[in-house]
Amino acid sequence: VVLRGQLWVSRSWWSFFLALFLLHRYGDFKKQQRMVLFGTLLAWYLCFLHRLYFTSGCQQRSTIYKQCKIDHEEPASAPTLSPSPSNHTTANTTVTPSKRSPCYKPWSYIPDGIMPVFWRVVYWTSQCLTWLLLPFMQSYARSGGFSITGKIKTALIENAIYYGTYLLIFGSLLIYVAVHPEWHLSWYELQTIGITAANTWGLFLLVLLLGYGLVEIPRSYWNASRHGHLLIKTYFKASKLMTEKADAEENLEDVMEEVRKVSESIKYNHPLRKYIDTILRKCPVDYQEKMGRNMDDYEDFDDKQNTYPSEKSLVKLHKQVIYAVQRHNRTRVQWQILLQQAIHLEDVAKNETSSTHQFVHSFPSSEPTGWFSRYVYTPTAEWYWECLLKRWFYRLLSVVLTLFSVAVVWSECTFFSTRPVLSLFAVFIQLAEREYNYLYIEVCSVPAALTAVWFLLSPPDGVLHHHLFLCTCVYSTVFRIRVFNYYYLASHHQTDAYSLQFSGMLFCRLTPPLCLNFLGLIHMDSAISHQQKEQTAYTSIMGSMRVLSFIANGFYIYYPMLIVILCIATYFSLGTRCLNLLGFQQFVGDSEMTSDLIDEGKELIRREKRKRQRIEDGENRRREWKERYGNQRRRLHEAKYSRSGSRPERDCIELLQDAEPLDFNADSLTDDPLESESGRHAGGRYLSMSSSRSRIFDDV
Repeated sequence: VVLRGQLWVSRSWWSFFLALFLLHRYGDFKKQQRMVLFGTLLAWYLCFLHRLYFTSGCQQRSTIYKQCKIDHEEPASAPTLSPSPSNHTTANTTVTPSKRSPCYKPWSYIPDGIMPVFWRVVYWTSQCLTWLLLPFMQSYARSGGFSITGKIKTALIENAIYYGTYLLIFGSLLIYVAVHPEWHLSWYELQTIGITAANTWGLFLLVLLLGYGLVEIPRSYWNASRHGHLLIKTYFKASKLMTEKADAEENLEDVMEEVRKVSESIKYNHPLRKYIDTILRKCPVDYQEKMGRNMDDYEDFDDKQNTYPSEKSLVKLHKQVIYAVQRHNRTRVQWQILLQQAIHLEDVAKNETSSTHQFVHSFPSSEPTGWFSRYVYTPTAEWYWECLLKRWFYRLLSVVLTLFSVAVVWSECTFFSTRPVLSLFAVFIQLAEREYNYLYIEVCSVPAALTAVWFLLSPPDGVLHHHLFLCTCVYSTVFRIRVFNYYYLASHHQTDAYSLQFSGMLFCRLTPPLCLNFLGLIHMDSAISHQQKEQTAYTSIMGSMRVLSFIANGFYIYYPMLIVILCIATYFSLGTRCLNLLGFQQFVGDSEMTSDLIDEGKELIRREKRKRQRIEDGENRRREWKERYGNQRRRLHEAKYSRSGSRPERDCIELLQDAEPLDFNADSLTDDPLESESGRHAGGRYLSMSSSRSRIFDDV
C-alpha cells in the first residue's frame, strides 16, 4: 500500500514538473498574465497526468487481474462446447482447476472504486477547460482593454457565438428527444452522447495529426543525420525568417508612429492620458525614451480644438502594440538561435575533414568551460560525436521509429478483427494476459515516462513504448504545426498567450480519444472488440458506445483506416507542394524558388558571420591593448607626478598616454557629408576622437 501511494505521488509530481518546465520553456513567467499561465499549466498537467497513468500499465494489469478472478469464480467442471475438427460433432470438455493459471495480484494493483473516480475528475476537468474556460481566457488575454471589466466584456462578446452554438445544438437535441418518447433517453445516455460527440471530434483531429507524425518523426531523424541537407534547410529557414523579421520591424515602426501621434495629441491632463501611459509601458524602452523627449507636459489639451481618439480606438491600438512588440521580440530571438545553428552546422562541415580529430569552433564561447567540457566532452569527444557517431545514432533511431510507425499503421487498419487477432499490440497484450505476466507490461511501461520527458525536452523525438509512440506522434505535431501567426509555439519564452492556451485546448481534446484508440488497438474496449470482458475503469466512465451504434460500429472502426492515405500524402510531401504552388514559400528540393531562398540565406549567414567576426576582432584588440600597455601606463602615470624624472622623460610619458588604438569600420563609411555634419554618429572614424576614453571600443 505504501509503494502504491508513493507511485501515485511520484507520477503526479513528474507530471507537474514536466508541465512546469515546458511552460517555462515556451512561456514567460515575468511578462505573461498569471491567469494565462495557470490555465495552460493546469491543462498540460492534466494531459501529462493522463498519459503517465495510462502508459504505466496499472489500469491494464488491474483489469487483467479482475478478469482472472472472474474466470476462476466460474465452476471448474462447467462443460464447454468445442467443435470437433474431424466429424463436426460437439464434445463436452471439462476444464480442471489444475489447467488454470493461478491469479497473482500485481504489486501495483489499484482497488475498485479508485480509478473511476480519478478518471472522472481528470476527464471532466479537462473538458471544462477545453470547451469553456480556455476559450474565454484566450479572448481575455488577447483583449486590448485597460481594465478587468473591459477585458471580460470583450471576451464575453467574442465567445457569444462560440457558446451560443453549443447551446443551440444541446437545445435541439433535447427537443428532438422530447418529441420522440420511444427513445427514453436517461441522463446517463445523454451524458454518453455528449462524450461520444467530443471524442468523435477529437478522433477526427487525432487521425490527421497521427498520419503526419508517423512519417515526419522518423524522417526528421533521418534528415538530421544528413548534415548537408540540414545545412541547406537552415539556409532556407534563415531567408524566410529574415523576411519575417523585417516585416515585424516594419510593422512595429508603423505601430510606434501611430502611438507617437496619439501620445502627442493627448496631453498630461486629458482624461484618456492614463490609457496612453498604459500603452507606452508596453512599448520598447528606446521608443519610450524618444516619445518622452518629444512630450510637452505644459501644453493644455483645451487650448486647441483637436480631434482626439476614442477609448475604443485606444483599445484597438493597445492590442496592436502588444502583438507587434511580441512578434518583433520573437523574430529577433529566433534569428539569433537560427544563426547559432547555422554556424554550428558549418563548423561540423569544416571539421569533418579534420585530420586532428578535434572539434574547432569558429566562435568559441566566452563563458568559462565547466568540468564536463574539460574532462568528459573534450574537443576530441565532441569531434567523434558530431562528425561520426551522431549521424549513425540518428539513422538507427530513424529505422527503429519507422518499424514502430509500420506497426501502428497495420494495427490501426486491423484492430477491428478479433478472430484472428491481427493487431500487433493486441497480440502482445494477450500473450501477457494468457500467462498473467504483469512484468512484461511493467517493463514495457517503464520507458514511457522517461521517453516522454526526452521527447518534450529535445525534439525531434523518439520513444521505446508503442502507446507512448502514439502520444509522441500526436503531441509532436501539435508543437510543430504553425497556422500563420495565429498559432505558433516558439521556445525560449517567445510563445504568446493565445498560442499557449490553444495548445492546452488541443491537448485536452486529443487525449481522451487517443486513450480510447489505444484501448481499441489492444482489444480492451468491448464496444469495438465486441468481446465479453471486464471493462477498464476508463471505458466505464466513457459509457457504452452502443447508444450510438453507427459511431461505435462505423466511424470508430473505419475512419482510422484513413491514416494510410495521410501517411502516403505526408511521405510524398503533397501538402508542402500544394502550399508551394499557392505561393507559400516551402522547402521543396526541385523548386527554383527554394534554390533562390537557399542562396539568399547563405549570403545572410555569411554577412552575419563577418559582422560577428569584426566585433570579436575589436574585443581581441582591446584585450591585447590592455594586457600590453595597461601595466606600463599605470607605472608611467605614477612616475609623471613624482619629483624624479627629467623634462624629456615626462614628454615621452605624455605622448605614450595620448596614443590610442585605431579602428576603422569600413562598412559604416558614408559619402554623405551632411550626415556627418548633422551630428549623427558615423562609423569609420578614429576612436581616439571618441568622447569616452575609458570605453574606447564601444563604437566598434
